[in-house]
Amino acid sequence: MTESRVMVFAPSERGGRRVQVDDEILGTAFSLHDLAAFLRRAGLEGVDELDVAESSVIEWYGGGPEEWRGTPWTP
Repeated sequence: MTESRVMVFAPSERGGRRVQVDDEILGTAFSLHDLAAFLRRAGLEGVDELDVAESSVIEWYGGGPEEWRGTPWTP
């Protein structure tokens, strides 16, 4: 998929996961669809949800591609 280092961090308390490619933070993804969209905007043409779910080059922290919700937030 890419030579770049793609990191998806643990879900935040409010949900969503920070996405980083090399040294650039792309934003917070709330689904595989969001993650694929971020990666396409970063120049990875033709990436879809299946690609990101099965890719061995994405480093998943705090859960794999099925984990998007963090600990429930309470005020």
